[in-house]
Amino acid sequence: MNLTTQKRLAAEILKVGVNRVWIDPDQSEEVSQAITREGVKKLIADGTIKARPKKGISSYRSKKIAQQKSKGKRKGRGSIKGAKGARNPKKKAWMTTIRALRTDLKDMRDNREINRTTYRKLYKMAKGGAFRSKSYMKTYARDHDLLR
Repeated sequence: MNLTTQKRLAAEILKVGVNRVWIDPDQSEEVSQAITREGVKKLIADGTIKARPKKGISSYRSKKIAQQKSKGKRKGRGSIKGAKGARNPKKKAWMTTIRALRTDLKDMRDNREINRTTYRKLYKMAKGGAFRSKSYMKTYARDHDLLR
C-alpha cells in the first residue's frame, strides 16, 4: 500500500517535513482511501495522522562537563587553548609579584629591619625586575648584609 501522496498532503497541511508525518499502521486502509486534502484533514482531526515531535539536541553532556569544570576537573594541559600568556597575562603576573615585593619592603622598613637608603635601593631593584619572589629578595638582602 503506497501512502506517499497522503504523507505529502499531510506534511503540507501540518507544515512539517514528510519524515515527521506519522500514520497509524492499524488504519492504513482508511488512509489509502483519502485522496483529497479534505480527506486527509479529517484523518488529522481524528488522530489517525499526526506530526511527530521535533528532535532536540540533548544538553546532558554539556551540563555534565560544565559541572565537572565547576569542580575544577577537566582543566589540565590538554584542555588549555590559547597562548602561554592568554589565561594569566604577563602584566597581571608582574603586578601580583611587584605588589607582594613592595608590601614586604614596606613591612621590613616599618619593622626597622632595613633603613631608608636600603629600602630605596631594594625598591628600585624590584622595579627593575631583579627579584622573582619575596624569598629571593630577602635572601639577597641577607647575603649582601643589608639587614640591620
